Amino acid sequence: MLEKVLIANRGEIALRILRACKELGIKTVAVHSTADRELMHLALADESVCIGPAQATNSYLHIPSIIAAAEVTGATAIHPGYGFLAENADFAEQVEKSGFTFVGPTADVIRLMGDKVSAKDAMKKAGVPTVPGSDGPLPEDESEALAIAREVGYPVIIKAAGGGGGRGMRVVHKEEDLIKSAKLTRTEAGAAFGNSMVYLEKFLGNPRHVEVQVLSDGQGNAIHLGDRDCSLQRRHQKVLEEAPAPFIDEKARAEVLQRCVDACVEIGYRGAGTFEFLYEDGHFYFIEMNTRVQVEHPVTEMVTGIDIVKEMLRIASGEKLSIKQQDVVIRGHALECRINAEDPKTFLPCPGKVSHFHAPGGNGVRVDSHLYSGYSVPPNYDSLIGKLITYGSSRDEALARMRNALDEIVVDGIKTNVPLHRDLVRDESFCKGGVNIHYLEHKLGMK
Repeated sequence: MLEKVLIANRGEIALRILRACKELGIKTVAVHSTADRELMHLALADESVCIGPAQATNSYLHIPSIIAAAEVTGATAIHPGYGFLAENADFAEQVEKSGFTFVGPTADVIRLMGDKVSAKDAMKKAGVPTVPGSDGPLPEDESEALAIAREVGYPVIIKAAGGGGGRGMRVVHKEEDLIKSAKLTRTEAGAAFGNSMVYLEKFLGNPRHVEVQVLSDGQGNAIHLGDRDCSLQRRHQKVLEEAPAPFIDEKARAEVLQRCVDACVEIGYRGAGTFEFLYEDGHFYFIEMNTRVQVEHPVTEMVTGIDIVKEMLRIASGEKLSIKQQDVVIRGHALECRINAEDPKTFLPCPGKVSHFHAPGGNGVRVDSHLYSGYSVPPNYDSLIGKLITYGSSRDEALARMRNALDEIVVDGIKTNVPLHRDLVRDESFCKGGVNIHYLEHKLGMK
């Protein structure tokens, strides 16, 4: 087992990793910026190191500072969490070259799956269903590009190969707009991602966002932990997630789960990962793979009883998967509400001091948060301040527990999106299950 892990992150995920390490008897190093001296996990870690000023570019995104902190504390491994450097292939490479273990995939695999064109090509080779499209970069030759779009059929969507988080995308409804849209997306992609390559796909009108959680040891063994529905989104950012995804064709589900497992073996994947799909009319279409632990991993843990973060640590220590596919049993249902420090109507961030925090409780209720009364939410980072998770023997029971938990939670001193979640878990269409990715924005009057 790993001796000492440096946690290269902050907030709730840093606390989540620290708890997993302590359960496995692993010593921990917490790194932090000058704005994060009040973080809860700093007091619980064996050691803590300040790695720079509040600006993430000079602290949590500054690779030399993180590696130097690992060196001076004698850490043997680095866990990146999610966000920041979690899917940065150069970081993974430098960690390994510096003699530390990177808790995640190899740099080569991160690069392969981080580029949407190469990722889609790899998935097609592995038999994972993909969205019809350009099968590689969209040619700059106008006649070739137009021919591809005609064959795919309008509407189409042009995407930046290096994009993510909803950026670098443009929907095209008419042929006369294709070339101009492609040029604009290339220009924006080059400026935002340092990669001007774009590709074209069929634009699906009313899909759901369904993803598959996998674990793979990089030694030829891989399993899936079922699926999740993450369709409630605002500006391509997930708001509420659940597992398993409701109302999915069982034959299509079984096939795509196995295809994801096969793909992990094919590409030599190591660690926890998530295959993300659009699901429409009983068909799955691969869109990307996240080569890290997901924000919404707790709902999968609740329905499987498997600790994903501990499995990541075991895999990073060189152990083979101890879990066989037949050992994975999906029981019940789980929901997760992302609690953000933001105005529930304008969605503007609302940093500040939390005068009082009360976490809800009861059977089947889990709270993953670094909040405490007196904690000051800094203005420098993502507004996520916690995750409220409920489990039930059925979806209805999980929903009932979530309604109660949302009514119980207290976060005084700052605004949060709790009122939005209270509305969502009582929304008639959501409660029926199976809403598409546009539903929340339509509900909020954004479309």
